[in-house]
Order: sequence, then structure tokens, then C-alpha cells
Amino acid sequence: MPPSLDNMWFPTLQDLYWFIPELAMVATLVLLLVAPLIVGRSSDLAGRIALFGALATIVLSLRLSDDVSDGGVSGLAPAASDGMLILDNLTIYFKILLMLFLAGITALWFVGSAETERHGTEFFVLLFGSALGMALMASTLNLLMIVIAIELASLPSYAIVGFDKSNRKAAEASLKYAVFGAVCAATMLYGVSLFYGLYHTLSVVEIARLVTAQIAAGQNVAVIGLAMLLFMAGIAFKIAAVPFHFWCPDAFEGAKIEVTAWLSVASKAAALVLLLRLVDVFGAAAAEQHLGRDTLTAVAWVLGLMATVTCFWGNFAAYHQTNVKRLLAYSSIAHAGYMMMAAAIFVYPDPNNPASYSPITAVLVYLLIYAVMNLGAFGVAGIVAWQTGSEDIQAFTGLGRRSPWIAVAMVCCLVSLVGLPPFGGFIAKLWLLMALGEQGSALHWTLVIVLVVNTLVSLFYYLRIAKAMYFTDDRQAPAFSPPIGGAVLVNLCALALLVMGVLSIERPRKIADTCARNLFAHTTARAEQTAASNPDANIRDDGARLAEVIDTENEPVAGRSLHQP
Repeated sequence: MPPSLDNMWFPTLQDLYWFIPELAMVATLVLLLVAPLIVGRSSDLAGRIALFGALATIVLSLRLSDDVSDGGVSGLAPAASDGMLILDNLTIYFKILLMLFLAGITALWFVGSAETERHGTEFFVLLFGSALGMALMASTLNLLMIVIAIELASLPSYAIVGFDKSNRKAAEASLKYAVFGAVCAATMLYGVSLFYGLYHTLSVVEIARLVTAQIAAGQNVAVIGLAMLLFMAGIAFKIAAVPFHFWCPDAFEGAKIEVTAWLSVASKAAALVLLLRLVDVFGAAAAEQHLGRDTLTAVAWVLGLMATVTCFWGNFAAYHQTNVKRLLAYSSIAHAGYMMMAAAIFVYPDPNNPASYSPITAVLVYLLIYAVMNLGAFGVAGIVAWQTGSEDIQAFTGLGRRSPWIAVAMVCCLVSLVGLPPFGGFIAKLWLLMALGEQGSALHWTLVIVLVVNTLVSLFYYLRIAKAMYFTDDRQAPAFSPPIGGAVLVNLCALALLVMGVLSIERPRKIADTCARNLFAHTTARAEQTAASNPDANIRDDGARLAEVIDTENEPVAGRSLHQP
């Protein structure tokens, strides 16, 4: 007999309200599919709907920031269990960043592809579908939802890479991407099945407690280690961390420039936020179980080694590239390695100790600056390719004479990617170096040296493009007039990088600090005392509201959450 409806759980309107940005993204997808049936197919209309959907999601996310406490909301599940999705200041920060970047990608599409695109509806459905998956990746600590989110982000990405069916290189890149992604997904699922078979729960928080308890007792250590390695495969695949990076250069070279720019930032950002959540949960559980520092140090060294190899591989592989998109692909691998270094920090979470969450803050600010750098760099690469028909470095020859404003914007983005002053990339790397240095261990000082050395190594291939623009002009290449919209977009990116590098960006850092503290809310003494004194309460004080940090310079005040996870 079917189960009684009285025993089934249904989300309330309040549950759905907490996740209205995701619902707005779903509504945008529906509107993209329905609009052609009502007004006819129009790529231009599809682009406008996508842009409107991105801006609406940003507005709704900001609206939620007034209601979400520093501890966040764990929802879309019965109150007796952990929620499938998390809403806190961190997820709001990520959704706003993701949608701003999607709006920038849409603007880039209008500059270069809108006039020739015949399948705009399908393109933006795939783009928004992948964005929805990435938003879910950053908003969950549930094994089932992690798998669904990664696949939702990945499957549209496979199709969008090979979207240009007349391009054999794009079709080949899409096939390689899909095959490699399928292998990584299967590997990750096997790791998930091991976790579920051992602990019979989908909650990562509960799994972390059981894992650390068993490791402390010396039980199932080999199986737990294998499950962790297999589970990490899916996350490392999205980050493009070595050795799961092989899809990245081919996919970036074969895809359209808008898709390349999208994948270079969005998928890596979502996977990094998910990785930081996992590291925090397991680190906090290890502290609760008084697990030995040797075990945590070993895990940290594994992550640090992966980050180190990823940096060196990305930078040295970029040396021999002549295709600018492929060069920037390896650059994105190197930057993913830089940001992964923050995941190698296992400390007891203490919201009163800035050193315990400064690595998270550094990554969040790094993601913001990195999105601007890549949008500008890929924007210039796209403008040059659309004007000259070539993606080779030689196409940039004499660009300083042929199109000065485009060349200046490209130099600003390249210098920022290196991490030199006075641009935002310098601030991003500086804060990451400071966060690593604050930990004071041999591993973290090693990572500081690795980051500095790799920054010097990257100078060569970034400045090769600048050299072509200003020092190899043969006066034979004709001048060209870039589209006004494209010139405005890339110069706005360059200006933003200059402002972030020269002027104080203490307020964005303060917002990032508040978002970083969200990761630690479930381990604070105040949360534990509140739960102990009122275990049946569905509302608890946990910290600050993001909007109050944005609006004022004062310390945040207490907020609320739906129920205690």
C-alpha cells in the first residue's frame, strides 16, 4: 500500500522562501523554454531573459541577506534531520558572485556571438542549468545533493563545450570532457557508496563525526582513506586539480570564448567553496574527537601537495602554448592550485580568532578578483579572435598601436593575473600569503614559498602576450575597431582591478570575513550552549546578518535560523 500522506514530509512556504534564489534560476530556465512557444525563437530575447534572470537572482539573494543569520539555515528536510541545502552568508556571497559573472558572460555573448547565434535559447538553458548546479554545490553538506549538484553542473557543461556543431575541435573537446567527467563521476559515486555503506547516513556532518571517531579508535582506517580519495575525485575534477585536469586545456581551446571564460571561473569557484565546507566540517569533527595532530597534518600535506603540483603543472605547461585560450586554461589550473592551498589549513574553528578563518576570507576575495581578471582577459582574447579570426598570440602583434584601449585593458588583466601591484591580483595573493603565514607550520611556509616561486614563473608566459602587443609590431597588421560594448566591458574590468589594487577594499574583506565565519557557526561555544539550554528550540541566535555588515561598520548582531542542523 502507498504510504499515508500524513507520514510524508512536504516543504512549507518558509522552507521554499529560504531558497528563492534557486527557484528564481529554475523560473528563468522555464521562461527560456516557454518564451519561444509564445513569441517565437529569438537568440536576442533569450540573452535578455538570461540577463534578467541573473539580475533577479542577485536582488533576491540580497533580500535574503536581511533574514539569514550568521549561523545560517539548514532546510528542505524534516526538522529532525539535517537539511539538504544550506543558506548562509557564504552561499549568498557565492550566488551573487556567480550571477554577476553570468551577467558578464552574457554581456560578452552580446558583444561577439549574438548576431550569428541561431540557437540562443538552447545555449542559455545549458548555461543557466550549469549555474544552478554550481549554486547547489556551494549550498549543501548532503552526499546525495553533492552528487546531484556536481552532475547538474557537469552535464550541461559537456554540451555547451561542443555547442558549435560545425567545429570539429569543439566536438572532440566535448567528447573528451564527457568521457573524463563520467570516469570521475563513477569514481566519486563509489566513494559515496562506501561512506553510505559504513555509516547509513547522507549527512556529511554526521559522517565526519563518525569518521573521526573511528580513526581515533583505529577502526576502518584503510576503507575511510579509500572512500575519501575516491570522493575527492569528483571535486578535484571540477577544480581541474592535477591529476584530474586533463579535460581543461582541450575543453577551453575547443569551446566558444564565452564558455571558456565561464568554465574558467564558475565551476572552480563552486568546487572550491564545497571543498572548504568539507574541510571545515572534518576539521571541526576532528577537534571534537581530540584526534591527533599527526592525522590532520597528514591530510593537510596531501592537499598541500596536490595544490603544489597543480600550480607547477599549470604554470610550466603554459610556457609552450601559442593559443591564448589554451594558455589561459593552464593559467586557470595554476590559480586553482593557489586557492586550494587554503584547504590545506586545519585549525580549530574559533570565530574570535581571525587566523582560524582568514584562509576562507582570502579565497572568497580571491574568487571575486579572479572572476574580474578572467572576464577581462578572455574578453580581450575574444575581441581579437572575432576581429582577426585567430586565437594565436601572433594575432596580438601590434595591438598597442592597432587598438590602444583594448591593449591597455589586456595588460591590466595580465599584470593582475601575475599578482603584481597596483592591481587587484596583488591584493588577492597578498591576503592568501598572509593567511598561510599566520598558521606558522612547516607546511604552510612551504606553500608560501611555492606560491611566490610560481608567481615568478608565471611572469614569462603572461608577459609574452604584452610583448606581442607592444614590442613586436611589424607595422603590417591593419588597425581594427573593436565593438564599443566589448571595449567598455574589458576596460571596466581593468578599472575595477586598479581600484581594488590601489584603493582600500576593507569592506569587501569584512563581508568575506562574515561569510567565512558561517562555516564555523555549528562549532561555536555559543551555539552549543544555546542548543544545550533549549534543545527543542527551532530558532537560535548564531551571529551576524550580512546586510548589516554591508550597511554599517559595526560588528554584526544576532540573527536566526530555521532549525539547528
